[in-house]
Amino acid sequence: MAKGDVTEGSPQHVPFCKCDLCAAQTAALLARARQFTAYAEVSEAALVTAKIEAEKAQRERAEELADLKYHHVYVFDEVVTDSSVERCMEELNVWHRLDPGCDMEIIFYSPGGSVLAGLALYDYLQGLRRAGHHLTTRALGMAASMAGILLQAGDKRIIGRESYVLIHEISAGAVGKIGEMEDEMKFLKKIQKRILDIFAARATVKRGYFATHWRRQDWWLDSGECLKIGFVDEVA
Repeated sequence: MAKGDVTEGSPQHVPFCKCDLCAAQTAALLARARQFTAYAEVSEAALVTAKIEAEKAQRERAEELADLKYHHVYVFDEVVTDSSVERCMEELNVWHRLDPGCDMEIIFYSPGGSVLAGLALYDYLQGLRRAGHHLTTRALGMAASMAGILLQAGDKRIIGRESYVLIHEISAGAVGKIGEMEDEMKFLKKIQKRILDIFAARATVKRGYFATHWRRQDWWLDSGECLKIGFVDEVA
C-alpha cells in the first residue's frame, strides 16, 4: 500500500453514504436550516417594526398628554354664542367629573357676542368655583365685550402684556311696536346693571367710573390700565 493511502477502519476514513435515503435526509435538514434562518430573519424584522411602533406610540402619547385639555386649559377663541358656550361647558364639565376640585384655566381670545349666552357661562363658572375648582381666566390678544365680562369670572384674572379688553354698553336690537321696544329696553337696562355690578365687584374704582367711561363709546383698556383699575390681578 502506497504511503498516504487510506484504508477502511483507519482514523482518516470517514464513511459517506450516497444512498437515496441519506440524500433525502440531508436535503430535509438543509431545508429545515433554511427555514429556521427565514424565521430568524422574520422575527428580527418583527422586533424592529415593533420597536418603531412602540416609539411612535410613545411619541403620540407624549404629544397627547401635552395637549392643553390634559392640563385643564380651555381656549375660548370664538364668538360667544349658544353653541360656543355649550362646547365650553361640556368640556369643563368632563374635567369637573373626572377630576373634582382640579385647577382650570380659560383663555379668552374673543370679540364677544351674546350677552345671555355669556352670562350663562359666567354663572356656570361661578358654580365650578363653589364646587372647589380654582379658576384662572386669561385674556390673550383681546377679550372684547362679553369676553371682558367673562374675564371677571376667575379666581385669578390675568391679561397678556400686549393684550386688550373692550367694554361698552350692551347693544339693543329692539324692533317692533313702541311698547315692545320699551319692554326690551327695560330688560336690557336690568342686564346692564348686573354687568356693572360684575365689573365693580373687584375693581379699585367705583361703579360709576365704569358707567361714565363706557357710555356711548367703545372703551379699550390696555394691560396696564386693566391692572390699575382692578380689572385683572396680574399682567403676564
